[in-house]
Amino acid sequence: MSDPHTIRVLVVDDEPIALAAHADYVRRLEGFEVVAEAHGMGAALAVLNDPAVGPVQLILLDMNLTDGHGLDLLRRIHGLGLVPDVVAITAVRDVHVVRSAIALGISAYLIKPFSFAAFREKLDSYRSYHDELTDRTHTSQDAIDRALSQLRPTGKLVLPKGMLPETLASVSDWLRKQDVPASATEAATSLAMSRVTARRYLDHLVEAGSAAKAPRHGSPGRPELEYRWSRHSR
Repeated sequence: MSDPHTIRVLVVDDEPIALAAHADYVRRLEGFEVVAEAHGMGAALAVLNDPAVGPVQLILLDMNLTDGHGLDLLRRIHGLGLVPDVVAITAVRDVHVVRSAIALGISAYLIKPFSFAAFREKLDSYRSYHDELTDRTHTSQDAIDRALSQLRPTGKLVLPKGMLPETLASVSDWLRKQDVPASATEAATSLAMSRVTARRYLDHLVEAGSAAKAPRHGSPGRPELEYRWSRHSR
């Protein structure tokens, strides 16, 4: 029997690579349990309506789903009278979507690609917020203020040592625009950086679940790895 204080999580993403990566990230965190993984809006609603699954306390939600939009799923959830907390995990940067998601009550918004450290910081902050308001019948202004402050930490998320947010954004944008898988050598040539640097950032995107890599078949000599963006979206 699971610990009653364990936060039960539903992960929703229609990209299999990202879905598996985010679920694995959750499993690496103490105090969280993945109760289900859903590839789209319909699958997520089926989980939420399934008595055998039990209550879901937190949803990790992508905004771009093949059978709907994350905002539509949020509205459907509210229409069912359910009140799970939601953390948006998405590549969508559109300000209208962000504002709408906030208006619909999301607890946090995490933009892909991100590191495990960034993911852990968001969920640790959520856990502090959750714990502050759990096992209480009544609360106080001070407790509410403390809980809400946990969702808005003042520290900046830190990339692995030696990596720069601007460079990561450049590599991410370049790979997202490629119509076919590309190698670290091709990325380095296009972005005017060393192959070692390009490969490090590309491997970081793979670890974050935003890209996939595989051997390039048919190339002469030593096989080269090629990378592809996990979803061609904004």
